[in-house]
Amino acid sequence: MLYVLPALDDEDQRVLSEIDAFYADFARATGGNATREWVGEVRKRFVAGAIMGSNSIEGYTVELSTAAAIVAGAAVPASVPEESREAVTGYRDALTWVLQTPEMDFFAHNEMVLSALHFMMLRFWRDKSPGRYRRGGIVVTGRDPLQPVYVGPPAEAVPALMAELVAWLEGGDLDAHPLARAAMAHLNLVAVHPWRDGNGRMARCLQTLVIARAGRTYPEFCSIEEWLGFEINTLEYYQALREAQQGSYQPDRDAHSWVRFCLRAHHQQAQLVDRRLRLGAAVWAVAEDLAARLGLGDRTVSALYAAASGQLRRETYQEDEGISRDQAIRDIRRLEQQGLVTATGYGQTLAYVAAGALREAADAEAAGLVGPAVEPYELR
Repeated sequence: MLYVLPALDDEDQRVLSEIDAFYADFARATGGNATREWVGEVRKRFVAGAIMGSNSIEGYTVELSTAAAIVAGAAVPASVPEESREAVTGYRDALTWVLQTPEMDFFAHNEMVLSALHFMMLRFWRDKSPGRYRRGGIVVTGRDPLQPVYVGPPAEAVPALMAELVAWLEGGDLDAHPLARAAMAHLNLVAVHPWRDGNGRMARCLQTLVIARAGRTYPEFCSIEEWLGFEINTLEYYQALREAQQGSYQPDRDAHSWVRFCLRAHHQQAQLVDRRLRLGAAVWAVAEDLAARLGLGDRTVSALYAAASGQLRRETYQEDEGISRDQAIRDIRRLEQQGLVTATGYGQTLAYVAAGALREAADAEAAGLVGPAVEPYELR
């Protein structure tokens, strides 16, 4: 038996309508050839944020720049712990695959898909049985090991529960809103706790997979993994899971509070996406203006944008613009000479960030978009 999708009330439906309105705006804002380049950079930013957020919940904390470097396949500083690097790399591979599934006409939910995703995430730790169900009991401990936070169902129940879950993923509640289905997929997987480790990461990744398979434009804009990784939100996340589970596998409990928690997260994440998309368009316009005024050439717009939005890497710029190594180096040196970028790191980790007029203009655009998130369930 699994947790059952609860009936949503009028408030939930209103929140869902507002989220859908955000998503419709995102589709309009990111359409057309003129926005393709800056949208791609924003998408990369959200993928890196999701990877960073989901892993930080498990204690594998890295800077956003490090997560972005791993997403890009670039070198990371030697100071990054090996375990964190491996955790982020594994999650990058799994999430990258998930984001491709809308293009897979042959896709079907099954246990092998979940096993493969789990293996991608934990392949560096063979002692944790990546891809294989646990063969013993599972206890999630908190501060006091004698008072477990959660006790999963017995190992012998896992195969049947997972078979039931994938059958539901493939054909259950298909008329429900995708965000509600995704929330229930998350809850049910983390409740079954089928693996020795990585269950939380897998549940969050599965939530994104359900959203991606529902055909949302750019599913990385709809993921709440980054939102969950913010410290205050992580505490609320654990609290929401505790309220739904009450310490053990109790699928007959009402999951309404859990779904509402997830809808709130989606609404607040959508607000953040909206701001970042508006910032992306504004910073791209700043980069275009600087490139034109200083006679830097059209292709340097993407270099200026990358430096202002995060970090500019020679290898990425070279690949994106289809130019030679020497051309990329010359372009970046010219930006340095103009005082628009400055180097950070060295050797394989060398990158460039905005400076001078570029930094000032980008910061001014960002300052105009700063503000607290709206609470979707507050009385109005």
